[in-house]
Amino acid sequence: MTDGAQRRKNGDVGDVGDVGDVGDVGDVAVGRVRGGRPMRADERSGVLHPENLAQYAAGWLDPDPAAAVVVDQYWHVHWRMGTHASIDQRVIDLPAITLTVEEGDVPAPFVATGLHARAWRRRIGGAGNVFALRLRPAGLAVLSDLTPQQLADRAVPVTPALDQRLHALLAQIRTASTPGSRARTADAVIRACLAERPLGPEQVLANAVVADLARRPRPRAPVAETFGVSERTVQRALRSTLGRGPKWVSRRIRLQEVARALASGTTDLAALADELGYADQAHLTSDFRGVAGTTPGSYARAVRALAVAVS
Repeated sequence: MTDGAQRRKNGDVGDVGDVGDVGDVGDVAVGRVRGGRPMRADERSGVLHPENLAQYAAGWLDPDPAAAVVVDQYWHVHWRMGTHASIDQRVIDLPAITLTVEEGDVPAPFVATGLHARAWRRRIGGAGNVFALRLRPAGLAVLSDLTPQQLADRAVPVTPALDQRLHALLAQIRTASTPGSRARTADAVIRACLAERPLGPEQVLANAVVADLARRPRPRAPVAETFGVSERTVQRALRSTLGRGPKWVSRRIRLQEVARALASGTTDLAALADELGYADQAHLTSDFRGVAGTTPGSYARAVRALAVAVS
């Protein structure tokens, strides 16, 4: 084991270029993870250029129902790129904080990633694997002593000095060796955390609001009206759990749907704008460009070109 690998085993953050050994991936192949399913290019994952998924194995795992108030989904990815090969992957993330356990060519062994105003980027190269917990709004306060504001627009290495509680949790998950066993370990740890820190009414409301917006990217009624509460109550619930208000959250979910539609071959932007509740096509274009850094038309052409290149 290299010095860098030993430091990662101990939970320390090493230099990005100092990479430990990549061990046996076991049941990491998506089709062999019990209860798992592959991450598809035609679903609302937020992955820009989803054809990149063909170059690394990525999949979803469902949490135990008892843990599902804290974790929306577990996901995992493993890769082994050729010499000097890499992918510059961009993601329009769901309005969710993500915790990751990472091994191989990675920045740190444990990472907490907050909500990003723009698509976040990560260069994937070498070899490695990641197991992730995509949290529901209530999740951070149950598992961690951090606030969403501390993680906004950042991917932060989780060390004992930053958050002893969260570091210990992720270290326990890392003791399991496969995505399936890590999911079950995470379920057990989360149930214990919930016994110590049960959800309050504000956290329950935040979970329900985001779940409702995700089910219907174009709300048919004001969110507060749907839940029979005031707009201020919804604002407070989301800002305390995610650091963002309902308009921002709704906008991000709609942009995920725009990216999914474009990657699936949609070309009628005017119809898509109307379907998702934009004032017009120009507003959709401006919104997408502000987050993704490119126009919907340019992105659609790039997706088609990439699909041909990897086919």
